[in-house]
Amino acid sequence: MKPDVTAFFDEGTNTVSYVVRDPAGSACAIIDSVLDFDYASGRTDTASADRIVDHVTDAGLEVAWLLETHVHADHLSAAPYLQDRLGGRIGIGEMIRVVQDTFGKVFNEGTEFQRDGSQFDRLFAEGDSFHIGQLRGDVLHTPGHTPACLTYVIGDAAFVGDTLFMPDFGTARCDFPGGSSSALFASIQKILALPDETRIFVGHDYKAPGRDIFAWETTVAEEKARNVHVGAGRDKASFVRMRDERDATLPMPRLIIPSLQVNMRAGKMPPADGEGGVFLKVPVNRL
Repeated sequence: MKPDVTAFFDEGTNTVSYVVRDPAGSACAIIDSVLDFDYASGRTDTASADRIVDHVTDAGLEVAWLLETHVHADHLSAAPYLQDRLGGRIGIGEMIRVVQDTFGKVFNEGTEFQRDGSQFDRLFAEGDSFHIGQLRGDVLHTPGHTPACLTYVIGDAAFVGDTLFMPDFGTARCDFPGGSSSALFASIQKILALPDETRIFVGHDYKAPGRDIFAWETTVAEEKARNVHVGAGRDKASFVRMRDERDATLPMPRLIIPSLQVNMRAGKMPPADGEGGVFLKVPVNRL
């Protein structure tokens, strides 16, 4: 079955969120939503999320799932806000527990911070399936960028998060704690083993050199043939060498510190203090 896919591009974080609809009914899922955050003022805004709310409401859709491909380091998730407005269950990969343990230590969260993934409604493992109305979704565990990365294969569409980008841009970085270029290469091969006609929807786009427009949809066949990092049969050793050398030159994402603290909590802010204030921590010399 071919799902209806509507993309929402957030230029501030170069993130693509998706509404995936069962064409035979009104059920849908929202993948990788964005909560706007101004770092300088510490203020959040729901303008990006409200575009999705308006779309879902205007189309008369019913949200079954709010899916995260991983714990994002470049934007805050709007999943709790959307759940409050539209319903649905929040899902992520079961290896979120590893990410929570790693970054719970980085941010000195203490024993009160739950590291069991219980902030989420569903933890997915390799081979799990779920339904959006009559649409079946299948789960691939595709680590490398982070230990918890998933690809959601829904009908003829694969939502790959940060694992693969458009063919002219390449692949995801692997230098965050728990990342692995070797694991990423294996994950990409798993995605490229899907049928050639499978539509691939990427999590970000940054306009590759020579391209003037943002893009986020490609196919397995195009990635296999033209991806500048893994296409045309590139071998694992050369990929790992390229990826590791490239990652060593990259700066940290602008919103990594607030994003990790919020997203490992399923998009919720840290608990308020006794006076109702909410605070994010800045770990010094830890990332």
